[in-house]
Amino acid sequence: LAPGTSEPLQSWEEAHAFAEEHGLPVVIKAAFGGGGRGLKIVTREDGLDAVEDAFLSAGREAGEAFGRTECFVEKFLETPRHVEAQVLADTHGHVSVVGLRDCSTQRRFQKLVEEAPAPFLTTGQREQITEGARSICAAAGYVGAGTVEFIVAADGTVSFLEVNTRVQVEHPVTEVTSGVDIVAEQFRIAFGEELSWIAAGEPLDPASSGHAIEFRINAEDVANGFVPCPGTVTEFRVPTGPGIRVDAGVVSGSTIPGFYDSMLGKLIVWGPTRDVALRRARAALDEFVITGVRTVLPFHRDHVRAPEFTAVASDGSAGEFGVYTDWVDSHYVPGAATGGDIEDAYIERTEISVEIDGRLHRVGIPAGVLGSVVSGAGAGSAAPVASEASAASAVSGTPVTSPFDGTVVEWKVDDGAQVSKGDTVVAIEAMKMERAVTAPADGVLHITLNAGDHAARGAVLGAVE
Repeated sequence: LAPGTSEPLQSWEEAHAFAEEHGLPVVIKAAFGGGGRGLKIVTREDGLDAVEDAFLSAGREAGEAFGRTECFVEKFLETPRHVEAQVLADTHGHVSVVGLRDCSTQRRFQKLVEEAPAPFLTTGQREQITEGARSICAAAGYVGAGTVEFIVAADGTVSFLEVNTRVQVEHPVTEVTSGVDIVAEQFRIAFGEELSWIAAGEPLDPASSGHAIEFRINAEDVANGFVPCPGTVTEFRVPTGPGIRVDAGVVSGSTIPGFYDSMLGKLIVWGPTRDVALRRARAALDEFVITGVRTVLPFHRDHVRAPEFTAVASDGSAGEFGVYTDWVDSHYVPGAATGGDIEDAYIERTEISVEIDGRLHRVGIPAGVLGSVVSGAGAGSAAPVASEASAASAVSGTPVTSPFDGTVVEWKVDDGAQVSKGDTVVAIEAMKMERAVTAPADGVLHITLNAGDHAARGAVLGAVE
């Protein structure tokens, strides 16, 4: 285990004292949190003064998502990978490790991409994680599906993280590589039966076949720091082909409210090797179409082409594999791998047929360009939407605007206070995730919306004069 508190803390002062004793960076983790909610990092650059705000923010996030605000604090292991073991345990004493997964691609410590089996581990690390997971569950008398999670530090150290006592979002990558229907096995276990392959006389741990990668499809704006994007999905068109599976919770016309998690669905891609799975994933992500709300599809298209994620040494080892749990937050540059403009990727286009030199061509044109032409053709006209610029023009001074549709959580400074450009002035929350908004200029802050008020995307929260 990494150094940390054994019991939840009673105050931010206790977190501050721990950070003073063990040094930065530290991680503040909600005791009843999960999925990245209620998890905050305080780095050396942030300094000890940032511990208070991080502790209170983690508690608020956890309270909104889980109804409990207690937090632990731990020493943060830098540039770690997240590797986990999928466990199924029946009432007959069988504890099976169905497979290992790598879930290192995360943003704000919530997983975005997962793959199985976990690549680039040494034989020793793989055995340590497998047998460690089995022994933990056996010692606890665990029954059912569960995931035992570990951190693999840059120096190769394996540190236990937690046990998730449920089926996880990323369970499909283990299903398609192991041939085990994890949810079906949960029913067998609940009925008092043995695991199906053990009943058939097969080994305790299923063999793995091929490689699978899962991409979480979230309603978030990659061009603006993965902010939540509630709204109405106008088109949801999934890819097809060999090794492609889509588990989705929405269809065309679904409304995505701002009160829940941002995940719309999951794309799972299988291939006989990791390289083939990556090639199939590139094609599938290019084929996936979602309009009406912004999603993380542009990030995924970037990621499957990023050398940090795809580079492998000739001997099959990790080589230049450079992804770790906060790599997206600290190093990802939108459009860097694809060479495109992420903002441009969100422009919705209308396809029309154009005849050139006697040949028919399909051309995609930004929907707004057609304007009244499309409307006159029967496509209907859209209601005008006020832009951020027009909303901001109604206030004097430099506006402080909301980055997404959400709720004002807390102002960090008082109305009339002097602020400097870059200072955090207010926290906004949507889809159970908080985001800090900074002062756009030096001057005196005048607050327009109060804590608890709803703010549309681009709404003026206040202004700096």
